[in-house]
Amino acid sequence: MVGRSDPAVIEVAGSELQGTFLTPRSKIPGVLFIHGWGGSQSFDLLRAQGIAALGCICLTFDLRGHAATEAQREQVSRDDNLHDIMAAYDRLAAHPGLDSTEVAVVGSSYGAYLAAILSGLRKVRWLALQVPALYPDDHWFKPKDQLDRSVLRALRNRAVTPDENRALAACAGFQGDVLIVESEHDDFVPHSTVMNYRSAFRRAHSMTHRIIDGADHALTEKTAQRAYTAVLVNWITEMITGARISG
Repeated sequence: MVGRSDPAVIEVAGSELQGTFLTPRSKIPGVLFIHGWGGSQSFDLLRAQGIAALGCICLTFDLRGHAATEAQREQVSRDDNLHDIMAAYDRLAAHPGLDSTEVAVVGSSYGAYLAAILSGLRKVRWLALQVPALYPDDHWFKPKDQLDRSVLRALRNRAVTPDENRALAACAGFQGDVLIVESEHDDFVPHSTVMNYRSAFRRAHSMTHRIIDGADHALTEKTAQRAYTAVLVNWITEMITGARISG
């Protein structure tokens, strides 16, 4: 997006040529990355480096209960981690070089679930959800590690509407651009869960849904990791380019 245009006069051979200076805006988009449960910011660093090269301010971080604070894992609740994410968003938004109207949030699995909720609490223009997990609203303050896995499996294998789930309710109110990335052979987040998310985005400006062929939930294979990176970087590029043209 061009910040301003100013007339310019170019003198040559006794004549004046009319020109225009186009000056880039001083502030640029920001991207917040949220890793999955049991992961760390290392999952996102390489992709963040590639997206930063496009002209974005990127922030990766470790959720409580992970990396340096792994000792807290058994006590950390979803409420704790949501507050982590809000604090990280606010830290990114406070960056002096950031355009606060152009923030993307990229979440993976558990991080995608929390990213969806965040979109209803902070200004998010672009939302990328990779293998988004789903959790019941009950026991919000209970340590995440203590949630009943059989309840989670049942929830993820049935149709769920925004009226009965906090994350999907946030999706239903989201009016920005959305990317959903699904793994073909995902044993943790089934296709039904992905479709619950997709169906919830009733007011989204645009929706892009991609499936990584042959990929598992954790993107174990290098080919799957490269495929996801390509999908994400291409989408972010498209979104930022479109914003700059329209602006």
